[in-house]
Amino acid sequence: MRIRRADGKIAGAGILLSPDRVLTCAHVVEDRDARFTAEFVGAAPGLAVPSVTARVDGDAYVPNTRDADGDPSGDVALLRLERARPVGETTLLHRLSAPDRTVQMYGFPYDHNGGIWFRAVIVGGCGRDGQVQLSPTSPGELASAGCSGSGVMDTVTGKVIGMVLSGIGDRHGNLFSFMSPAETIVRHLPQVGRWTRGRTAVDDRLRSTREDAAEALLDKPFAQRLTDWLQNDGQQVKISLVPTGDAVRAATLRRAITLADRELRTAASVNRASLDPPGTVPSAGGHDLAVDAAGLTATQVGERIAERMGLWQHPADPVAERIGAADVTLTLIVVGVDEAADPPALLDLLDTLRAKGNRLLLVFRTADAAYRRARRELVVEPERERRARLVERLEQITGPLAQTLHRRLAAVRAEGVRPADADLVRAHAALATLGRARDGDGVPVRDLVRYERLADRVAARMTTAIGTLDRLRERREELDGRLRGYHVLHLDSVQGKEADLALDALRLRAHELLQARPCDVKAAEAAVEAYTRHVDRAAPPRQGQGGASAS
Repeated sequence: MRIRRADGKIAGAGILLSPDRVLTCAHVVEDRDARFTAEFVGAAPGLAVPSVTARVDGDAYVPNTRDADGDPSGDVALLRLERARPVGETTLLHRLSAPDRTVQMYGFPYDHNGGIWFRAVIVGGCGRDGQVQLSPTSPGELASAGCSGSGVMDTVTGKVIGMVLSGIGDRHGNLFSFMSPAETIVRHLPQVGRWTRGRTAVDDRLRSTREDAAEALLDKPFAQRLTDWLQNDGQQVKISLVPTGDAVRAATLRRAITLADRELRTAASVNRASLDPPGTVPSAGGHDLAVDAAGLTATQVGERIAERMGLWQHPADPVAERIGAADVTLTLIVVGVDEAADPPALLDLLDTLRAKGNRLLLVFRTADAAYRRARRELVVEPERERRARLVERLEQITGPLAQTLHRRLAAVRAEGVRPADADLVRAHAALATLGRARDGDGVPVRDLVRYERLADRVAARMTTAIGTLDRLRERREELDGRLRGYHVLHLDSVQGKEADLALDALRLRAHELLQARPCDVKAAEAAVEAYTRHVDRAAPPRQGQGGASAS
């Protein structure tokens, strides 16, 4: 649906939630007292586009604001139509997990007044409001002006799961689009809940209660560890003990889960100074689903996860198979793993999720056999394998990759390409640390993450440098062939004539530069060009040609 201002300019798009309510961005209808025109493109046959006058619906308007860190918040509004549209034209919002989903949007950017599709992949949450970043499928598909307010449709389920907020390009040429998921919209505009489907992300027993607000019911160190994990500290699986009867730890857990939920988090949740010490307030969207597993079978927990992932296809297949075949991932909290109907079966399902890259926070009541198995199979062994992969990668970087780079540097020289000595020193140091820890207690996850980032950075720099040097080596070979070809051409043209000493000197200079190691390809290119130009000028023109040429 297209929205126009009173001056006739397209302001953006909207989602018809009910016959007389339209969801859009607050910045699309910035003048709250103005009249707008809602145009229902494609709603009727022929050239005429049905249109209805619309106004902001009372106080259903949350402006686009910025918090102290500059993170955006809000930017949602409801319009009321003066005349109702057919029920068949309405669209409901759906609650689904966000990460890794492929989505598409239909907007009205400049030069596309009739509308055009945009495709993207959801990267993940950004900021503290619960908004989500989209990565355009191609640079031309950045959601630009005229797309704000469009519905974001999940391509697998066909459900609208959010609304486009904006699209920007930064000074480095990066392109970004943003959306507000259904849960974030409902938090800002609770009345939209009546047009939103799908269970909420947090089971009732895991939500904060009024009693949890007592200052004495906050375990600050535990809250900080939970927040670190919810902010993605690099630890894929975290296991915590919250014993039955530990009211403080249980309240702290419920608080973290509630604050990290896009729909449940409120300003009141984070504005109690006495209960909000630094590092204890996670961003909205820190998790995608929080399940109370007490008394549930592994299949029941799996169906809850599959529903949240949008895995509605092939319902007759075992839920573990559907989850194992899914392309989307989520951040999952399971409380009371050891209180499930069959803890070993649930651990099998959780291991399937871990292997697919999902992040898991698992809460146990006792340090029993299930707890010990979970630590061994979901944390200790995967971290050992992770460390082994990192060691192998660092050995590749400091060994074959470093040797390749130094061979290339010995062959050709390029401006801006230098030996990766400092990077290699850090890589060797990380490798030594990891090697010493092989038979010990392991390396802290934060250090593993730091070393992985180091490996990514060093490998990327070295690979880029090798690519640059390889292109220069290829260019050197091209120049060498060109020089030899022109020399043969010159010899053919001067048979019986006196030698051109100046030309010979040019060729010798180019030859010496090409044979030097490392070769200065830029200087050699200039020398070859000087020689070939001289040959072209000196050579007699061939019949039908203005001059000689060679490749």
